[in-house]
Amino acid sequence: MPRTALVYHDGYDLNFGDHVFPSIKYRLIRQKLISLGFATPDCFHSPEPASDEDLLLVHTPEWIQKLKQGTLSYTELLRLEVPYSQQMARAFWLAAGGTILAAQLALGHGAGYNTGGGFHHAFPGHGEGFCAIHDVAVAIRKLQKEGLIRRAMVVDCDVHHGNGTAGIFAGDASVFTLSIHQFRNYPSEKPPSTIDIHLPDGAGDEEYLAKLRNACQVAVPGFRPDMMFYVAGADPYIEDQLGGLNISIDGLKERDRVVIEIALRHKVPVVITLAGGYAREVEDTVMIHANTALIAEDVLGDIGFP
Repeated sequence: MPRTALVYHDGYDLNFGDHVFPSIKYRLIRQKLISLGFATPDCFHSPEPASDEDLLLVHTPEWIQKLKQGTLSYTELLRLEVPYSQQMARAFWLAAGGTILAAQLALGHGAGYNTGGGFHHAFPGHGEGFCAIHDVAVAIRKLQKEGLIRRAMVVDCDVHHGNGTAGIFAGDASVFTLSIHQFRNYPSEKPPSTIDIHLPDGAGDEEYLAKLRNACQVAVPGFRPDMMFYVAGADPYIEDQLGGLNISIDGLKERDRVVIEIALRHKVPVVITLAGGYAREVEDTVMIHANTALIAEDVLGDIGFP
């Protein structure tokens, strides 16, 4: 059984149908990890949906009710950019429950891998960019409320700026937010994170890794978080349909290693969520996400925890 705590639910499929976001990827990632011999079916922890009480730690009652009842306005659906269904709403509740569970397990394992989540464009009272519920923010607030952590760090390596994360935690000294992203890409409005690394179009492995490593080497020991939430988007990949960076598969593997290794060397447990990934070949997105679990396991084997 892997040291990394794996979390998955069949209900993670957001039921988007023919959409640029391949919501079947969660099932395919689980299958890939099993086919590689990394895990067996009984290695995956199954989450319960987050409770409404948990979601209210971040989101407004009005937004939660609209999602539950399917009463989003046309404008809200346009902003969300995905078709509404009850299955979609339940998937967001499950993703939040999965990130909470991965965080709880990471406290003992050193790394928790939610085969989903990372919906970093969600705001307290609305959704954007395929994201309706901010699972990472919900998990942080729940663990803080329960006294399991005091200080959290979010390292967001999706190709798109983590605007919801930055907005939710603006002015909160207990949460450090770092986003490395393509500057000339969605979203058009980028509220400031604690650290924003704005990359030019076409940035490649060398520039990406140097800037990420330098930021993490300063931020982690400087802030001393009790837990890191790593938003490990697959969309910096050179073949991504919604990205404009030139990061290779090997570059993304090294990205994972940089983030996870710096955290674990400072005895900080890591919670991994997967965020975006829109490669022309869905198999590439699946492999990039699966590689993140393999790298986490490799680093845990080298460094150990605590």
